[in-house]
Amino acid sequence: MKKRILSLLLAIMMAALLLPVTALAEETGIDTSALDMEYYGRYKDKGYSISVYNWGEYISDGADGSLDVNKAFEEVTGIKVIYSNYDTNESMYAKLKNGGAVYDVVIPSDYMISRMIAEGMLQKLDMSNIPNLRNINEIYLNQSYDPGNEYSVPYTWGVLGLIYNTKLVEDESVVASWGALWSEAYMDNILMINNSKDAFGLTFMYLGLPINAESTEQVDKAVELLKDQKNVIQAYVADEIFDKMIGEEAAIAPYFNGDAVTMIQDNPDLAFSIPMEGSNIFTDCLCVPVESQKRELAEMYINFMLEPEVGMANTDAIGYSTPNKLVYEMLDDETKDDTTAYPSEEELARCEYYNYVGPELSLYIDSKWAEVLTADEKYSAMIMPMFLGACVAGIIALNIVRATRKKRDE
Repeated sequence: MKKRILSLLLAIMMAALLLPVTALAEETGIDTSALDMEYYGRYKDKGYSISVYNWGEYISDGADGSLDVNKAFEEVTGIKVIYSNYDTNESMYAKLKNGGAVYDVVIPSDYMISRMIAEGMLQKLDMSNIPNLRNINEIYLNQSYDPGNEYSVPYTWGVLGLIYNTKLVEDESVVASWGALWSEAYMDNILMINNSKDAFGLTFMYLGLPINAESTEQVDKAVELLKDQKNVIQAYVADEIFDKMIGEEAAIAPYFNGDAVTMIQDNPDLAFSIPMEGSNIFTDCLCVPVESQKRELAEMYINFMLEPEVGMANTDAIGYSTPNKLVYEMLDDETKDDTTAYPSEEELARCEYYNYVGPELSLYIDSKWAEVLTADEKYSAMIMPMFLGACVAGIIALNIVRATRKKRDE
């Protein structure tokens, strides 16, 4: 009898201990029993907050029943997340460089990380506060953009390629080359990526030049081709590409494989190709800007993003490939075999990382991209003949008026 009473008391005690964990799990939507709550609870009820600056549509946000990662972090840690988006590495860099705002976590791409390190814009991380770094596959660590991973922790990886509509582009050989983006057969049905790094990078590859600019002369060759391209493209795009490609408003566009995965889910007539000339492979990483005064809170957020369940939710929601080996093990075979999400070794062998090309050449590229955007090649070809025609018509009309007046005077 005493044993039964003791067993009952122990069961009640265990239930009482598990109740807060169960309640928290229901609030957050994740299995909190798998989390180190002593670690995550250090700043509970302190009223702290962090500001996170991320790419658009680049986190699991609770849509369609998915995990709301930021909300889960808030519930687990008590730290409020102030969240905002950018659309290109360059716009993120410009905002931080100009002191427009202070952020605690940003997610730049590899080449931009090396630039920001060189310019003293990122803090070194205390990896003892990010124990989940052990979950990252070693092939994504110690890359040239951040040797030793002192400033960054990999978040996702991917490749640049061509997204196309198979109903509008029936011949796959068209999208086997970057030349598809200059094809007059698809005039006004081509979208172009609206950032200088990728626009110049893919143009360099199409021209058979190094993916990373080595001289102003190399840049100038690409500028001429990019200006010519304005005759055939419909628009320059960033996140607008989703609506346009899913809604079949365009046939071809250069963009990233992770976004292609998402778009193909919404429109199965879309497909993805890595051109034969080669492409860019990239890693986006979690970093802490030098202006942040909340590095430890930011490191806790970074560590949370590396939790297997959180990483799985993000990968599932955004479509991008994961560098987290525990998350990769959780993927089903269909996803692992999807060559859009996880390209073959042969395809990846044709891909290269972007490197920071230094301040002078970077500034030159940015100025030339602005020149491309402001050039109006598409319309100047129409406007000039119209202008000349108007001038000729004006001269003829003036001569007729003069002749008429002369006759009247006579």
